[in-house]
Amino acid sequence: MNDSTPKFTLGVEEEYLLVDRETRALAVDPPEDLMKECEDRLGNQVSSELLRSQIEIGTRVCDNIQEIRSELVHLRSTVKEVANKHDLEPIASSTHPFSRWYDQKHTRKERYDQLTIEMQGAARRLLICGMHVHVGIQDNELRIDLMNQMSYFLPHLLALSCSSPFWEGRDTGLKSYRLTVFDALPRTGLPERFASYAEYERHVRVLIDAGLIEDTTKIWWDLRPSARFPTLETRIMDVCTLLDDTVSLTALLTCIFRMLYRLWTHNQRWRIYKPMLIRENRWRAMRYSFDEGLIDLAKAQVIPFGDLLNEMLCLVAEDAEALGCTDEINDLQHILQRGTSAHRQLRKYELERAGGASNDDALKAVVDKLIHDTAEGL
Repeated sequence: MNDSTPKFTLGVEEEYLLVDRETRALAVDPPEDLMKECEDRLGNQVSSELLRSQIEIGTRVCDNIQEIRSELVHLRSTVKEVANKHDLEPIASSTHPFSRWYDQKHTRKERYDQLTIEMQGAARRLLICGMHVHVGIQDNELRIDLMNQMSYFLPHLLALSCSSPFWEGRDTGLKSYRLTVFDALPRTGLPERFASYAEYERHVRVLIDAGLIEDTTKIWWDLRPSARFPTLETRIMDVCTLLDDTVSLTALLTCIFRMLYRLWTHNQRWRIYKPMLIRENRWRAMRYSFDEGLIDLAKAQVIPFGDLLNEMLCLVAEDAEALGCTDEINDLQHILQRGTSAHRQLRKYELERAGGASNDDALKAVVDKLIHDTAEGL
């Protein structure tokens, strides 16, 4: 590494759902005072989302993973404190266990109005929340090169973050149902591959000149060059209910980028695989999380996820030490032990049903667990 090494600065965005404490349903029309107080206290680190029952936070630019944790504790705590004044609770879950999309109200903003007009039913169904991680990569060409290579690891990150097993009161059978909703929009899914930043710009310019998009904020790939910052923005992950999981996955993501850059400095690179193979792993992560393993594309075999995780941890051990996040990386093993949010939600539901609870009451108990877990560590 040398003076031109990227700083790997970090920023995390999380989207939360606001639920009514009494009914556990989504707050369809939360009071305007709630957002106003959040903005007064957090400034531009908080914003409304497409639906009024959603709220988004974003950290400042952070130099290390410890700063990310501190920022997220502050942001989650503040949103919770303000929401509680209105008998509401935030939950970090990519779908709500039983509330329905067609009951929700849209936030009145020009951008959201235009999105709904253009996308129609595909946009109105976006009752989903995600987690976006920005990693600072200042050089344009390096950003494109690392985006091409990083695609391989996107299903692995999704598998560890799943938090959307329920949709409109039913177990979907998928650990991340969120992406089945989001993938209905254009310009989603795995990122395209480009030989250079200039090639990326030429292709984007076609869409802009044709009047289809105003800028690259309307490109919603799982991983994209940010339109606003000199970063690569990873968007594939469900929002993590537990703060510890958010921090660990942010650390892993950053270490993978640094590992790929380290290879680049030695004129090496991660093997590029056809998108059809990576999409297969993406689907397996959506369907099973880590339960049934992913394909080791070099071996053409499905490998237990625990083995794949151990390999990744070995690959990035040097990078974790350099970035000061070895403990956070090792904490990823805890996700395998206790399960993702999706696993824990399903276990809670099954436990309640086995104890005689009705379907509705069992789903409300899942919301209670989400409220509790979202606040853990604050």
